[in-house]
Amino acid sequence: MNILVINCGSSSLKYQLINSDTEAVLAKGLCERIGIEGSQITYQPAGGEKEITVSPMPTHTQAIQLVLDALTNEKTGVIKSLDEVGAVGHRVVHGGEKFTTSTLLTDEAMKAIEECNDLAPLHNPANLIGIRACQELMPNTPMAAVFDTAFHQTMPQEAYLYGLPYEYYEKYKVRRYGFHGTSHSFVSKKAAEMAGKPYEDLKIIVCHLGNGASLSAVDHGKSVDTSMGLTPLEGLIMGTRSGDIDPAIMEYIAKKENLDIAGVMNVLNKKSGVLGISGVSSDFRDIENAANEGNERAATALRTFNYRVIKYIGAYAAAMNGVDIIAFTAGLGENDKNMRKAVCDHLSYLGVKIDEEANNVRGVDRIISTPDSAVQVMIVPTNEELAIARETLALVK
Repeated sequence: MNILVINCGSSSLKYQLINSDTEAVLAKGLCERIGIEGSQITYQPAGGEKEITVSPMPTHTQAIQLVLDALTNEKTGVIKSLDEVGAVGHRVVHGGEKFTTSTLLTDEAMKAIEECNDLAPLHNPANLIGIRACQELMPNTPMAAVFDTAFHQTMPQEAYLYGLPYEYYEKYKVRRYGFHGTSHSFVSKKAAEMAGKPYEDLKIIVCHLGNGASLSAVDHGKSVDTSMGLTPLEGLIMGTRSGDIDPAIMEYIAKKENLDIAGVMNVLNKKSGVLGISGVSSDFRDIENAANEGNERAATALRTFNYRVIKYIGAYAAAMNGVDIIAFTAGLGENDKNMRKAVCDHLSYLGVKIDEEANNVRGVDRIISTPDSAVQVMIVPTNEELAIARETLALVK
């Protein structure tokens, strides 16, 4: 079965067509600037050249139509008709407490997703627009929603409750939800497979490190804690997000800078993190280059980021009363050998030992700890699109 995976944002749309039998990517691409002048679609069939076409996309329906046209194009298309698409899997950011697993998209499910819009006002409405556009153009094709938050719904109360009046949880569902769940699920399962041990027997810490970054503690196959919270702002220092701060800082900065709550939130979400500390960039490659050239603030940003990762690993090892595997994934986790080494060099108390030669790689499945390391350390490239395709297949079979 061919499964179309859609990841829809407010003005962009990423897509992949995956053969669920072989798990091969038949084609992939991106629609950019939807609803904005200068919109374009990128399309790349497997083994073929990347094609970029500038075309008006006033709405997401037109964007989806362009995707379907590209997939069925006589010259470069990879399928002859839409009948060859067996199902569509949609990434949905927030499922609240309503969705503990992926779900088939029914009218009832759509209404429940819409009720979570307050929890993810920038993402869920855009996800829903993409779903409705697909339903309009492919009314007879089964569709599924795969939630960023679902994997973390196994967290116990003590991990997800905040120290706030309980009525805020009861009335508004203010609690830790966590994100990147599709990635944490995929990577933790793959790590167990690489270790050659049953998933349900292991304590795994997944380090999803990129411009957006989060850690999770996966205890015997269940997420028991994760660093992001009600929103993706909590947790690690990230590319532009502050991560954990004293909440009183918000009032202090608001008064000093004459900002309202929206202004402060803009600072915390878009002007902070390693960008804010370094003053160089939100891209870790730029910061590392600057640090190598003697920029002290850039070096400080890297050390501060690494320190937060080290602290969270220690916290999750304590929470699970031990750890068997630490897995690095996402853009930074998969590709930055210096960051992995800097973090692991501070984990000797756990018995972690890194094989420097094994660590000298980018973006491949690899055990990078020594045979006598008490904890296995791995690089596990994430594949959220494949995870969405697998979840979708399981629901429509």
